[in-house]
Amino acid sequence: MVSAAFADRPLKKLCLFDVDGTLTPARQTVSPEMLDILRELRKKLVIGFVGGSDLVKITEQLQTGTSNILEIFDYAFAENGLTAFKLGKPLPSQSFIDFLGEERYKPFVNFILHYLADLDLPIKRGTFVEFRRGMINVSPIGRNATVQERNEFESLDLKNGYRKAFVNVLKAKFPEYGLTYSIGGQISFDIFPNGWDKTYALGRVEDEQFEEIHFFGDKTYKGGNDYEIYIDPRTIGHSVENPAQTIQLLKELFLSD
Repeated sequence: MVSAAFADRPLKKLCLFDVDGTLTPARQTVSPEMLDILRELRKKLVIGFVGGSDLVKITEQLQTGTSNILEIFDYAFAENGLTAFKLGKPLPSQSFIDFLGEERYKPFVNFILHYLADLDLPIKRGTFVEFRRGMINVSPIGRNATVQERNEFESLDLKNGYRKAFVNVLKAKFPEYGLTYSIGGQISFDIFPNGWDKTYALGRVEDEQFEEIHFFGDKTYKGGNDYEIYIDPRTIGHSVENPAQTIQLLKELFLSD
């Protein structure tokens, strides 16, 4: 039985959405059509996003005009739920650096930086290692790449497996660190403690005892950053290729009447 906070929703269900490739094109802004669909959906059930990026970056994609991202969604889960809000109010947060410790983090990030320096790519931009509260994000090309450069790197990466090879080296070099490596988006991969993938967000909603939790994501294959929550027995997983397919599925599943 859901709490009084969501008693007005006819369906006692929760829809959770990945951001990049699901609600928006990768690192681009949400469309008016998607926002309209989410507003209609929220009249029927509870909605939330769960993204790997920090709240600032997700806000850039999902917030338009004078709207407040924390008012658009019932649940806001940034950094896989390590930074979390319920009905606009913050939930307790966790820290990657507290988990790993400075003495272990320093050799780890030094190794990453050396590997990046030696990696031969056609172009390199900036922000190759981004420290976030719940994880670090590593991008061989750099997160300052343009949309066109991101697309070009994604094609190269599919062909040459730069990110996959990088992850395999880190797994072999630091097996005792208790870390998960998750390839997501076009240009980077996330590193976080085991269990701190997107399923972490599911623990945040257990108290509501939803009848169903639906998850929508595009990186649902093994090794993708939506995989763990997509296959989790607590969710009904939906794999999409783009925001247009997300809209189509939502109409079919919940907005057809």
